[in-house]
Amino acid sequence: MALVNIHFLNLQQNYLFADIAKKVNAFKVMHPKADVISLGIGDVTQPLAPAVVEAMHKAANEMATAEGFHGYGPEQGYDFLREAILKNDFLPRGIHLDIDEVFINDGAKSDTGNFQELLHWDNFIGVTDPIYPVYIDSNVMIGRCGIYQGGRWTNVRYLPTTAENGFIPELPKGRPVDVIYLCYPNNPTGTVITKQELRKWVNYALKNDALILYDAAYQAYIRDPEIPHSIYEIRGARKCAVEFHSFSKTAGFTGVRCGYTIVPKDVSVSTFEGERIPLNQLWLRRQCTKFNGTSYISQRAAEAIFTPEGKQQIQATIDYYMDNAHRMLTKLRALGYEVYGGKNAPYIWMRTPDGMGSWQFFEAMLYGANVVCTPGVGFGPSGEGYVRFTAFGSHEKTEEALTRIENWTKKH
Repeated sequence: MALVNIHFLNLQQNYLFADIAKKVNAFKVMHPKADVISLGIGDVTQPLAPAVVEAMHKAANEMATAEGFHGYGPEQGYDFLREAILKNDFLPRGIHLDIDEVFINDGAKSDTGNFQELLHWDNFIGVTDPIYPVYIDSNVMIGRCGIYQGGRWTNVRYLPTTAENGFIPELPKGRPVDVIYLCYPNNPTGTVITKQELRKWVNYALKNDALILYDAAYQAYIRDPEIPHSIYEIRGARKCAVEFHSFSKTAGFTGVRCGYTIVPKDVSVSTFEGERIPLNQLWLRRQCTKFNGTSYISQRAAEAIFTPEGKQQIQATIDYYMDNAHRMLTKLRALGYEVYGGKNAPYIWMRTPDGMGSWQFFEAMLYGANVVCTPGVGFGPSGEGYVRFTAFGSHEKTEEALTRIENWTKKH
């Protein structure tokens, strides 16, 4: 008899964004003539950069010849892309990594969800709260999170990140955590972390022999030169941190699928007997067994991001989205809303008015303004009383949505 992995049954019934889609679709059925504008789901809208498209065309043409055809590639990625990443994303920041510490993936979501497979099931995890749901759900799937009670998992240390503490989470107190999830610039709050604050986390991990899983998917949106783009800008981080990157929001690769993970050779975990096991070797073994590599065409497309023309075109798109963020911040604040983020990240985090619940505000705005936001409570208990807006729409749709929100707000 085949038995189910019972930990999957402990997952909450639906994924946050599936719940949103279900509610929006139900609204559209009841109001078929309504023109709904989504500022909730974090998908991009602007086309791929010309340099990227040209590289994909060239790669596809190569694949059409016997001499240029590429079948299975290296699971860890082609050297041409790994070298481009080292040269452009790390060396300019004084970070020296080896090429075999770079693992190309099909997007950061896969690796942030899969990396926990390398760790023993009873590691105690700590998460900033609110948090990207994949971090928690992937740990639930292995049985690491305990029991879900009152909107929280019993074996997870939640570290509130709210307006009340300036969106600076406190280091864990009491029982030390074994694995720490950090995401900066942060999804969903759009806030960032300083080098001084990040150094505290690295020092904590080194002192307590903890592992930091650091999601840097939005680092390309950082405007403040004092904000770190990588945890490896902090001394000692190579010994305690794995870092995840994505080209999805950087270069519009949500449909192309490519990113990368940095696993330094210096970072290791322990057996019960005290033997140190390098995570780099384990991750390579895992990838060679369970991943056939990112497509050649996608990797050539990613390589083009780092060309002079590619950099210029990608930056223009990032500036386009950040202009949306600026417009949203300006308008929402003028309407009297309390908003955060949007300066070094493409997300706006807004406190709901008059103590409204996140889902209550979501539905009120959907039905009243035909605009979609993301309920903050879907990102964790400390997200209750907030909603997230994204800056990934077109200028026209963003302006129309803001006009609707303004009219709706003035009525209520």
